[in-house]
Amino acid sequence: MKLKEITDFLESYAPLAYQESYDNSGLITGNKEMEITGALICLDSVEAVIDEAIAIGCNLVIAHHPIVFSGLKKFNGSNYVERVIIKAIQNNIAIYAAHTNLDNVYNGVNARIAENLGLVNCKVLSPQKNTLKKLVTYCPVDKADEIRNALFAAGAGNISNYDECSFNNEGFGTFRAGDGAAPFVGEQGKRHVEKEIRIETIYPANFESKVLKALFAAHPYEEVAYDLYNLSNVANRIGAGLIGELVKESDEMEFLKLLKGTMKAEGIRYTSLKGKKIKKVAVCGGSGSFLLGDAIKNGADIFVTADFKYHQFFDAENRIVIADIGHYESEQYTGELFYDLLKEKFSTFALHLSKINTNPINYL
Repeated sequence: MKLKEITDFLESYAPLAYQESYDNSGLITGNKEMEITGALICLDSVEAVIDEAIAIGCNLVIAHHPIVFSGLKKFNGSNYVERVIIKAIQNNIAIYAAHTNLDNVYNGVNARIAENLGLVNCKVLSPQKNTLKKLVTYCPVDKADEIRNALFAAGAGNISNYDECSFNNEGFGTFRAGDGAAPFVGEQGKRHVEKEIRIETIYPANFESKVLKALFAAHPYEEVAYDLYNLSNVANRIGAGLIGELVKESDEMEFLKLLKGTMKAEGIRYTSLKGKKIKKVAVCGGSGSFLLGDAIKNGADIFVTADFKYHQFFDAENRIVIADIGHYESEQYTGELFYDLLKEKFSTFALHLSKINTNPINYL
């Protein structure tokens, strides 16, 4: 199949618009029209992984971490990033990364951590703002269902666990068709009064072109009247981290032992225990120290993440237990997430999970 089919699917699940400003998710090497023979899934697309792809005949590497974060000015193989890019291009291997966009979707990286820890009633820890827009349009009463259905099919009208959400109000619209117009109703040169429905619905900002295309295709008027509004509402299923609950509360040390075993951690760095039961658990794959305040605000008993610096542990101030399990350890199940998504969508496509442990940290 063509690379475009795979990238389009991944980006429908984790849109690139959801990535953080510093990130570089998306297609890093390769042409979207190239034919893909097989995909190798990994956490980091390091040199050993590219060699593995060559050995098993895969011309696509799907990684969580982008191999390139900032612009490269030279390609002389002086560091591992340049060597990876050179080898991938020489061997016609495409590299694709889904990083913070996959972190920021509800059923993404953090959902896998929550699932493995047995958390229920999960919600996004720090929802994104300014990702939603509202569309308002006006149409003849007998065309309202057709237009609503088209908008919903394009991705509008989703609010958390609800879909096909809209507000509708009947009224009267007026217009006068001028010379050269071909009005759906009314006559040229005469004011026309039409019973209409005002339809309001919301949509993710990155869906705008798709939603407008659906509106124009379904709407009968020659000139479609519509308004677009930026919303400051948070998107409850888009954002960083997750917080959920254990089905049965646990002693602190028992939970830390469960955490160590489940996440295959060589060791856990954690703050002083509070002598209380663990019930609410906040998680964030990768570097999550920026979410400590959100975890405390949401009443988490423990915050599971990685990459806390020494002085940041003091910020717990006995209000929460911080459990730093390591960056690689917190994201190790991301490969399985990629694999399951792609296998369900493309059941006969050749998919391989990398056998390379790319964790650059060793423990004694």
